[in-house]
Amino acid sequence: MKRIPLVVTLGLVAAAGYSAGAWAQAKEQFVPVNSYWVGPYAAGGSGIAGAMIDYFKLLNARDGGINGVKVTWEKCETEYRNDRGVECYERSKKKGPTGATLIHPLSTGITYSLIDKGTADKIPIVSIGYGRTDAADGRVFPYVFPMITTYWSQNTAKIKFIGAREGGMDKLKGKKIVNLYHDSAYGKETIPVLDAQAKIYGFQVTHIAVPHPGNEQQAQWLQVRQIKPDWVILRGWGVMNPTALKAAAKVGFPRTKIMGVWWSGAEEDVIPAGDAAKGYIAAGFNAPGSNFPVLKEIQKYVYAKGQGELEDKSRIGTIYYNRGVLWGILTTEAVRTAQGRFGKGQPMTGEQVRWGLENLNIDEKRLKELGAVGFMQPLKLSCADHEGGGQVKFQQWDGRQWKVISDWVPSDQKLVRPMIEASAAQYAKEKGITPRDCSKEK
Repeated sequence: MKRIPLVVTLGLVAAAGYSAGAWAQAKEQFVPVNSYWVGPYAAGGSGIAGAMIDYFKLLNARDGGINGVKVTWEKCETEYRNDRGVECYERSKKKGPTGATLIHPLSTGITYSLIDKGTADKIPIVSIGYGRTDAADGRVFPYVFPMITTYWSQNTAKIKFIGAREGGMDKLKGKKIVNLYHDSAYGKETIPVLDAQAKIYGFQVTHIAVPHPGNEQQAQWLQVRQIKPDWVILRGWGVMNPTALKAAAKVGFPRTKIMGVWWSGAEEDVIPAGDAAKGYIAAGFNAPGSNFPVLKEIQKYVYAKGQGELEDKSRIGTIYYNRGVLWGILTTEAVRTAQGRFGKGQPMTGEQVRWGLENLNIDEKRLKELGAVGFMQPLKLSCADHEGGGQVKFQQWDGRQWKVISDWVPSDQKLVRPMIEASAAQYAKEKGITPRDCSKEK
């Protein structure tokens, strides 16, 4: 695979059509694209980053940007490493006429590393479907946004789905669930909520770690075979996922009883496993498929003109690609919302975009205008709530494609929100933070 240098600036100039000297005078909204195009997680990084850039290109070509403000960007290779993620952040935070709009770390570990930095620099750290769950309490984490659905919310929806499959939540009592997780900050994130649910519903949970990158799991699956669980929750990433599915087949564990996190539920996670993936179920917060109007607009205004970011157009409509389009929608809608208060047709600072994120309200009407009805869930954020959505859909691999097998399943916020607030309060105490009074926020 061709190695991408640490910083690639061509996208910036090409997107806006400006020379470096004219950059400061231009009406531009600069968005760093910090991701990974190399290594064991490249499929996710390249698909999401490429699709987000395609959405920016769509807005620039079709609409002239966001109310006349062109979206610009710059790629930076993080390799999914915390130190490289911090380096990319430092390189990009002051670029563009107003500095970085926000940062998408695309890594839970990098997100943790940037919380203090983003807060000090007044640049939002946006972790859509990943990151530190208790950052959903915006009173303690004003510049961190684990948007749309957090890991804890997702986990409660997964247990609801498993309960329904077992014939009711009361039938979970006495069941055995194995949590097979990537041994990283990302992988460990749901251990507290799983333990809490095990106590509530009476099931037994066993946590089994898989070392990075996850291409050796023989010992873990022998342990699974000994435990004989009713369900396995697969909390994998990259090569760990197809390896797990092939290992499950080898020990005879049914894939219809494996429930994957949404970072284990893309085409790249199942196709390499072949027949061993058939029947496997995964969570999701964006829908698969290429028939959504927003994707047809990208093909019309971007790919039909030979300006698509990805060489392989067949990725349009896949899970990772669609997720990147969702990234693009949430990024630019936050800017649009901020412009509504601070100046339509003007580039927004990170601090202004933070306000835009906290006041983001994407309802069904706006989803229709965006060409994204059914593509993503409606969401509304606030000063206190930096999650905003909380619902999950489930999909099953039929051997050729993902089939959606549920409506939006609500998460258990009665369990999750008190846990979030307690964890955030402890963080505030440790850091000497005085939580914001959201009643005074405008």
